Amino acid sequence: MRIAEGKDTAVKIGEADLPTILGPHRFEDEVAMRTSVPGVATGLAWTPTGGDILFIEAARVPGSGKLILTGQLGDVMKESAQAALSLVKSRAESLGIDPAQFEKSDIHVHVPAGAIPKDGPSAGVAMFIALTSLLTA
Repeated sequence: MRIAEGKDTAVKIGEADLPTILGPHRFEDEVAMRTSVPGVATGLAWTPTGGDILFIEAARVPGSGKLILTGQLGDVMKESAQAALSLVKSRAESLGIDPAQFEKSDIHVHVPAGAIPKDGPSAGVAMFIALTSLLTA
């Protein structure tokens, strides 16, 4: 512990001084970097230690209208992805999405950290956002 002694001195700190005072960044802003890409959205996940950020990544590839799911998703999460895609399809025109593209493309939804099983109903909104951002970009 240190005790400040002596005369008070006014100090002016500017933005350029912050790296010196605070040190290097401890964490990169992964969320901002990843979610600025069309087709990527974030969700929240329950874990035994509290929670985590879950990325939902959607990609469109040439195909025949299939939904491809990867990332060790459980049955409930798979149903959430199907429901999200069905909602996007049902509202395609109002969302500014050409409905014809669904017949010419497969949609691949991936949830990273593939070695970790994932399940639960809460990712549906994030999946809808990932799909909508992909298909309106």
